[in-house]
Order: sequence, then C-alpha cells, then structure tokens
Amino acid sequence: MTGTTDLPLDFGDPADLDRLRRDFRAWLTRHPLPERPADEPLPVFLHRWHRRLHSGGWVGLDVPEEYGGRGLTALHQVAVSDELGARGAPGVPRIGYLAHALLEFGSEEQRRRLLPRMLSGDDVWCQGFSEPGAGSDLAGMSTCAERRPEGHYIVNGQKLWTSYAQYSGLCLLLARTDRTAPSHACLSAFVLPLDRPGVTVRPLRAANGDDEFCELFLDDVRLEETERIGAEGDGWPLAMTTVAYERNALDTGHLSKYGLLIERLRRAAHERRSTLPDGLLSDIGRCVVDYRVLVAHARRRTAERLAGQPAGPESSVDKLLMTRAEQRLYETALKVFPEELYGEGGEVLGDYFYSRAASVYGGTSQIQRNIIAKRLLRLPADRRA
Repeated sequence: MTGTTDLPLDFGDPADLDRLRRDFRAWLTRHPLPERPADEPLPVFLHRWHRRLHSGGWVGLDVPEEYGGRGLTALHQVAVSDELGARGAPGVPRIGYLAHALLEFGSEEQRRRLLPRMLSGDDVWCQGFSEPGAGSDLAGMSTCAERRPEGHYIVNGQKLWTSYAQYSGLCLLLARTDRTAPSHACLSAFVLPLDRPGVTVRPLRAANGDDEFCELFLDDVRLEETERIGAEGDGWPLAMTTVAYERNALDTGHLSKYGLLIERLRRAAHERRSTLPDGLLSDIGRCVVDYRVLVAHARRRTAERLAGQPAGPESSVDKLLMTRAEQRLYETALKVFPEELYGEGGEVLGDYFYSRAASVYGGTSQIQRNIIAKRLLRLPADRRA
C-alpha cells in the first residue's frame, strides 16, 4: 500500500490523472526533499520547498494559466497533495485556500498582480482571521475598518493565532466594516501589507518552544479601497471559501499521511494479535472505520467542487470528521508503538501532541456542531435564558 487514496475513476480522465501522478513521482525522485539545517526555522525550510515545487510546475495546478497556474482541475492538485502525503513530505504550500479566495472575490487587477507572486513564493502570506475574543466565533470579531470620506479605511484591532506572520509580507485580513449590520453581513476582506505603519507583529512562544503563532496589532492602519477584496460584506463568504479548502483532507494531503499509519496499525493487528493489550484491536478497528468515512466524505466534497458547487457549511462536517480521525489515530498509535515515544523516530509522539489541538484550531468542535445544527439541520435556536 502506498498510502495514496486511489481516487475514483469518475472524478475525471483516469489516464490523465495517472500520467500526472507518474510524472510527479519521477520529479520527486529527481528532486528529493532538501535537507533542513538544525538552525533553520521551519517556515524558512517550507518556503524553500515551496519554491522548489513551483519550479517544477506543481503549485497552483487548478489556477488558470493567466494567473500563474497550469489551468488544470482541483483533482490534479489533490493528486499532488496525495502523493506528497504518501511520501511523508511537506505538502503543497498552504496557499490554495488564499488563491481561490482571490480567484472568486478579487478584481481582475488583483488576480493578475497577486496570484503569480503568491504561487511562486515571491510573496509570503498569512491569514488574519481569529481574534482574542472571536476565535471559533469568527462573526463576533471586533477589528474594525472604518471607511473615511476620502475613500480609504482606518483599521484598528487585534488578531491572534496568526501563523508565521513574522515570516510573511502580506496578510489576508478580515475586519468589520459596518457596526450596525448583522454580524455575518458586515465583514470585509483586505490585503494587508505587514510593513504598513501601525502594524505590529509579536510572536508567541509555545510550551514546546515553537513560535508558529503570532499576535497582530493594528493601530490606525490605513488601507486603500483598492486593497479590499470583493465588495464590502463579502468577508463571510470569502472566509467560508478559505476554510472549505483548509478542511478537506484531500487538499491538505492528510488522508495519505493517515493512510500510512493506518496500514502500520493493520499490520500490527495482524502480526501481534495475541500480544496486543485488551481493547487495542477494537481501537485499531475504530481508526480504520474513521479513516474510511473520512476518505468517502473528502471524495464527496471534491466531487461537489468539480461540479461547481460553492463552498458552504458542509465544511464543518469535514472538520469534525478529520478531528475525530486524527485524534483517535495518534492516540491509538502511541499505545501500539510505545517504542516511538522518545528518541529518533519518535515522531508519533509529536503528531499526537499536535493532534490534541485539532478540536480547537480552525474552529472548535463545539462551534462546528452549532453550525451543523443551525445551517444544515435547521434546528431551532435554544431560547432558554
């Protein structure tokens, strides 16, 4: 088993897709993952990998050629992500969700100016959505972009959990542009240059020593009308477009990565059936079921996208399924492979620690259930005081 998800044939031309996979595998053989020096920050290493992938034509496959892509389909980009996950390599740069937000909501001038530099890595982007008082409840944000009579905006507020902002030059920023409108209808999106006067980026040091997350302070920051993406009020649908790409495990390459570990667990269940502690066989079985459900659901979401269906609240289901699969998978792997807890090759422990945050980042599981209840199941709101 390679760990790839073997996408179904009715997703497109199987010969074309198979040829792309073979070409990419051959390219990876000629251009293996570069070595990362011990003192090189992870985002710097990932940016080098980004540039190498782009040089081979493997970034932005589903972006039109006039904007720097290859004009193929979402399935082609998914196949590349799948192959990278199967090799345990870093995935395609996490810019696809930003690129598609610009494709759908940006002006023609913004697409032609911003997308080629985003895909090539000439511009490094981060995402300014979450806030101290509005993480999972994105519509509750308080950062405000006040439009002045001259036509520009003055932005004040704070963002939190902004990944690798200290290594970025541009930020996709969400801010409130109408304090009187309903919360979902008053959000707007902007391209924020992080060297703009009034912007302060402050890295946060995590308990494990990482500085992935940052605070972003905005004090009377001026943004021009031409730096707004889409119309005022387009921020919410734009945000839903971005999270739809972030939450599809096929887009991110997570499925093939999970598949590798699932296969190890299945082999262990077969070879060590008589020596595994009580209950572990059942745990492994649940992991396999979670994985299969996630695969089926990710394929369904990809098929909907290929059919032109816009992103919607269904991505909350994706997020819950991926969270459940990932957390159970790594928790079970720690029990089956305790020798990998420490020392070289102990990556299962690191993956386990990171998986604990899966029910928080990208929208907490509680918020995802609320979205499913309100917007998919149309359940009545709880009106108890």
